[in-house]
Amino acid sequence: MKRIQVFTVICTLVLFCALTVAQDPVVTIDKKAHFNLYQAQSLVVQANHYVAEAQKINNDDMQGHAQKARDLLVQINEELKAAAQAADAANAARKNKK
Repeated sequence: MKRIQVFTVICTLVLFCALTVAQDPVVTIDKKAHFNLYQAQSLVVQANHYVAEAQKINNDDMQGHAQKARDLLVQINEELKAAAQAADAANAARKNKK
């Protein structure tokens, strides 16, 4: 019984990770609150679009490098979002101290 539970948890985690990585980056940062991070995130989304188009044109024949680049762009997008959230939290903490 315990093996089934462990297997279920592992399968769920793998599926969740696959779904997270498979998503294309999108702009989620507030332009007014974090303009530079917003601009960076917009460029990541644009770069992902161009790499995806290159994959289509080249029939996905880039030995996996384009997909690896897209996976890294997804990670960059998440880090930019985390940076904006961290800045928001720091600003809120400063306001609460006053």
